[in-house]
Amino acid sequence: MKIGYPCINETLDCTSSRTFRLASYSEERLIDLVEQNLACLRRILEYNVQHGLQFFRLSSGLVPFASHPVNTYNWQEHFKMTFRRLGDYIKANNMRISMHPDQFVVLNSPTEQTVKNSIAELVYQGSILDLMGLDTTAKLQIHGGGAYGDKGSALRRFADVYHEQLPDAVKARLCVENDDRTYSLQDCLYLHELTGIPIIFDNFHHECINNGEPMREAVEMAAQTWQPERDGILMMDYSSQAQGERKGKHTQSIEEQLFHDFLTETEGLDMDLMLEIKDKEESALKALAMAKALGRLK
Repeated sequence: MKIGYPCINETLDCTSSRTFRLASYSEERLIDLVEQNLACLRRILEYNVQHGLQFFRLSSGLVPFASHPVNTYNWQEHFKMTFRRLGDYIKANNMRISMHPDQFVVLNSPTEQTVKNSIAELVYQGSILDLMGLDTTAKLQIHGGGAYGDKGSALRRFADVYHEQLPDAVKARLCVENDDRTYSLQDCLYLHELTGIPIIFDNFHHECINNGEPMREAVEMAAQTWQPERDGILMMDYSSQAQGERKGKHTQSIEEQLFHDFLTETEGLDMDLMLEIKDKEESALKALAMAKALGRLK
């Protein structure tokens, strides 16, 4: 088991997703900000290695406007060696990496331009992982999208786009996550039947919508969609409900008893855990200590 957190380190004094307004786009500004973003990413990765946090989700904003038509600069060539060095560091320290495109990436949209934009974003983010030289256990994580009044048709439309429009390099990394409103684990399993896409399991979303599957059984079902040689072991998102807030809002800090109970319930199951908890590395370090105490880490 590897444990980590997404995108932002609250301890450090930098961000790996600095950007600027589209109206002020220039290649000079782009180069400057990418340099800053990648330098900060290196610091975050070093922090994580020092603290035993071996799972990390890269920010989608490493390269501002990377999938936008305004950006015609060959940033891939310009930063090729920087990305390769980052990838070498990740591999040398046995880290697991993922990326999670924003909610505007919707492969089953009935709007052709939305699908085209979504594919461009996936190509960009996949190219980051490719430039780092990471194998296909480094994943791109998306949601199923909208239901558009007919969930079955929406799922089949996702599958059609997957098979007919996605480049092989993206398909090799793509995963789908059960969400908290529309697509349950069972819906994602149907999508897996149509495409072979692995399912990133989210325990909190499963608590929000499910078909009655107990947590351990649900984790096992999602894990069976992963091919170890191609995909690695199951990636999982972990969080819990923020008390007194709307249903589906993530907690500020890890609820230690709930996490202890989850680890106990899933004893013997192999997974890498991404903590989607607002205080980031602070909760990840607590989770790491609990997992060690329960013998869940090698």
